[in-house]
Amino acid sequence: MLKKNKKICFPSELRFDLASKDWVVIATGRARRPETFKTEKRQKGLLSTKDCPFCQIETQKKPVLALVNGKESSDAIPKNWTTIVIPNKYPAFIPSTDLDKKIEGNLYQKMNAIGFHEVVITRNHVKSLGELKIGKIKEVMDVYQKRYLDLMKERFVNNISIFHNHGAEAGATISHPHSQIITTYLTDGDMNKALAKSEIYYKKNKKCLYCQMISWEKKVRKRIIFENKEFLAICPFASKVAFEVIISPKKHLTSFEAITEEEKWQLAEAFQATLGKLYRGLNDPPYNFYLHTALCDGKSYPHYHWHWTILPKTSIWAGFEMGTKMEISTIEPEKAAEYLRKQK
Repeated sequence: MLKKNKKICFPSELRFDLASKDWVVIATGRARRPETFKTEKRQKGLLSTKDCPFCQIETQKKPVLALVNGKESSDAIPKNWTTIVIPNKYPAFIPSTDLDKKIEGNLYQKMNAIGFHEVVITRNHVKSLGELKIGKIKEVMDVYQKRYLDLMKERFVNNISIFHNHGAEAGATISHPHSQIITTYLTDGDMNKALAKSEIYYKKNKKCLYCQMISWEKKVRKRIIFENKEFLAICPFASKVAFEVIISPKKHLTSFEAITEEEKWQLAEAFQATLGKLYRGLNDPPYNFYLHTALCDGKSYPHYHWHWTILPKTSIWAGFEMGTKMEISTIEPEKAAEYLRKQK
């Protein structure tokens, strides 16, 4: 039996995520030095431009939007396109006018998977988003906003997911850099949970939870990796994976689609800096990033604060994570942030 006053050195610590109300494990006892992530081997399954379907864009479905150096083109496929949006050739959701809701055995529910599934493609076959010039990244932000504003007007669109998979380990089946946009009639559980938790905090404290966290991070400055006039990039206190980064507007903004021109330039700079630091510091790691913004279902969400989450693929979920839905990170966010700040 342990003596009451004996000090125990714990190999890990639990941290509480204020936004999701989840606990995560920071495994300090088996923590790795930040620089060891840089030596890991990466899968390089790069197709040649000849075999790449996105380089042969004429083989894909008819584009819905094409930009040439930041300007929208009237040509279906302009020869010198720089960013283009096409319907996914193998969509998970398709447009329809009928949900066709059904109940099986007074127990199970099902309906048609109605929605839009699009692919946002940058022209360069090799360069990832973080390697592009700031103007090209801003162009991608323009496309995200333009498609969001157009799609939110469509029937049965209540939620719009914008995400990017980089690297085979992160689920990118085509190596040519691209993002995806999926709209759904239903809203996902994670987003509903985030909206509900932020509303509870807002009603109780008369303040935005994310604004409070940003204020604290700016005060302690332990987890910030980049900051400009409009945005802050931090390794969150309760990081779910090693080197997780959140890019958030510093002022209270609920909806990404309302972003201004100046804010898009600032966001592009934040993305370039953050993804560049991950690229250099972790040897071009696979990663996923996605947008969390208020729903476009016609309701008001003044309590929410939109942001982007970047999750490097630094580990693989095993039995504990799958069984408990509690992530284990092998590096403290403070050490991850300190390491990333040094990457120039």
